[in-house]
Amino acid sequence: MILADSEAHLIEKTVAGERLLPEEGLRLLGAHDLAALGRGADEVTRRLHPENYRTYNIDRNINYTNICTAVCDFCAFYRKPGSPEGYVLPREELLQKIEETVELGGDQILMQGGLHPEFKLEWYEQLLHDIKTRFPQVNVHGFSPPEIHHFTKVSKLPLRMVLERLRDAGLGSLPGGGAEILVDRVRKAMTRGKVMTDDWLNVNRVWHELGGRSTATMMFGHLETPEERIEHLQRLRELQDETGGFTAFICWTFQPDHTEMSEIPPAGAYEYLKTNAVARLYLDNFPNIQSSWVTQGLKVGQLALYYGANDMGSLMIEENVVAEAGTVHYLTLDQIRGAISEMGYQPRQRNVFYELIDEAQEVSSTQPASLSPLPIIS
Repeated sequence: MILADSEAHLIEKTVAGERLLPEEGLRLLGAHDLAALGRGADEVTRRLHPENYRTYNIDRNINYTNICTAVCDFCAFYRKPGSPEGYVLPREELLQKIEETVELGGDQILMQGGLHPEFKLEWYEQLLHDIKTRFPQVNVHGFSPPEIHHFTKVSKLPLRMVLERLRDAGLGSLPGGGAEILVDRVRKAMTRGKVMTDDWLNVNRVWHELGGRSTATMMFGHLETPEERIEHLQRLRELQDETGGFTAFICWTFQPDHTEMSEIPPAGAYEYLKTNAVARLYLDNFPNIQSSWVTQGLKVGQLALYYGANDMGSLMIEENVVAEAGTVHYLTLDQIRGAISEMGYQPRQRNVFYELIDEAQEVSSTQPASLSPLPIIS
């Protein structure tokens, strides 16, 4: 199906660097010419990233606990306090995971967990201290906005103080987890005891005011309407206008298996690529869009490089949350680099701040399967 003239004009508008209005973004989200949306998103990406390379990084997702006071119908990972399946990762085991990551060329860990009802801020400060003492070179990309908001409640401390103390203890950057859809109607319909939209955004706002950087995410394809997807993008764009602290945007489709929302049909590759392309067209102030091969698989994740993404994301030496929902895609570094090369670009390793690793220090090949099997814990 060919785009209507008005829709084609909107794509031309964004390619020229003009900003979409919410109603215009919604019109593109409802368009059916996937190829045209992809071409437009790719032109925007090439304008923002004319370089001959596309990037990836090497990190490990460490879930330090699955005990969580929030009840999220979409989550197969969490366990209620007191559950026999609940765990807190022993400190030495956590440090061993970081050591394995460093040995494979990683310079970062993505560290997130459930909303534990007992741990005060001092517990997290000690955790960061232990990590940075043993591995001062490793960036801790840790504690999603729902976790940070939870820390303020458990410790009865102001948000700015919590973030300052975590930063001083060694926190390097914030992941964008727990955003789902930044519309309270959706959040209230599928979660209890978890941060609402304004507070999720404010955690990032204050972190950015302190000089920190973070990523932003969107999990879609569940209870939200197309209008609410655009509202989500609009709220992110407004905060980025205000602070400039987001490094990248990552979206992925809801994985329904083994959740309380398993009756919802999974969104497919078409919906993922369309939404990714519209996000690139709409988020004109976000420098980077990251592919989600973890949920989409190698080929669709690779194709996203033609639908607005300029980054293949992480090698993801370990991933537990999506895996617990039944979606398990594991790639080797050779596969990630090869996927980028097949699309006509040079693969380049980066850090969480999208700074390139010196080519002489890049890891050219590794095999995450050489590690012990991934635990099915999240």
